[in-house]
Amino acid sequence: MFENLIEVLKANPRKIVFTEGHDARILEAAARLKKDGFLTPVLVGNVDVVKAEAAKGNFDIEGLDILDPATSDLMDEMVEKMVELRKGKMTAEECKASLAKGNYFGTMLVKLGYADALLGGATYSTADTVRPALQLIKTKPGANLVSSCFIMVRGDEMKVMGDCAINISYEDKLDKDGNVRLSAAAQLAEVAIETAKTAKVFGVDPKVAMLSYSTKGSGKGANVDLVRNATEIAKEMDPELAVDGEMQFDAAVSPVVGQLKFPGSKVAGYANTFIFPEIQSGNIGYKIAQRLGGFAAYGPILQGLNAPINDLSRGCDAEEVYQMAIITAALA
Repeated sequence: MFENLIEVLKANPRKIVFTEGHDARILEAAARLKKDGFLTPVLVGNVDVVKAEAAKGNFDIEGLDILDPATSDLMDEMVEKMVELRKGKMTAEECKASLAKGNYFGTMLVKLGYADALLGGATYSTADTVRPALQLIKTKPGANLVSSCFIMVRGDEMKVMGDCAINISYEDKLDKDGNVRLSAAAQLAEVAIETAKTAKVFGVDPKVAMLSYSTKGSGKGANVDLVRNATEIAKEMDPELAVDGEMQFDAAVSPVVGQLKFPGSKVAGYANTFIFPEIQSGNIGYKIAQRLGGFAAYGPILQGLNAPINDLSRGCDAEEVYQMAIITAALA
């Protein structure tokens, strides 16, 4: 997978912002990316501190851009742009205070086109990475929500799982008059469509299983209805996509069980892209695959934004930073 992504990046040079430029894990990954030469890191932080930490770890970052929010000559332009984007929700002083932080400053670098992608979260929470992205980068045209997926790799096998990190649950969104503006099922369907698109970026021909505790009506209840309705909406959104549901996990992955429980389905028994009905089952599911199934988990990969912005685990190591930088930049 990474060989293919690196070839993509060699053909399409990209810059990626690291919001925590002083962190040793970031510096190690940045030095490795610099040496490899297919992706250009940009480090956010105090120049002296970043260089001192790099020297301490013997990481060669010579020649890389290190941008300090406190001294950047881009700050006035950034403040003006953020005031415009926040549309009266924040004053210029409030915007400047936010942009003094690496997560907001780095996100604005992407917004202004200085960089193509961003990777943060080595010390920031997921919320602190996603919030600036929602406020500054915003969702892409046609997208109603941000979601995520994990790329799961074991040898030559590759599976995709979403959403395991962002959307806690799916509830109908109402307008001010109490009418349904965006149904829960439509939101889950959008997650399925976006996850299938991400799968294609990584060379997976998506066969999408909409997961449930029910297969083709074997169970009843609101949770089953949500998944069944989302499946129908997803089919309408992309008639060419191989997507089916609702189905249990065994029906999704076992050809014998799949065709017994869901005869005639082109997905049942052969699924490689799995959509969970809420975050709890999704988070549990991908971690079972990781810890008991021997799959390496890459992500969460954020979907639905106008530019590639991804979040690291605070427990990550330099290898994970390096890999997620490649994944993030390849989405640009």
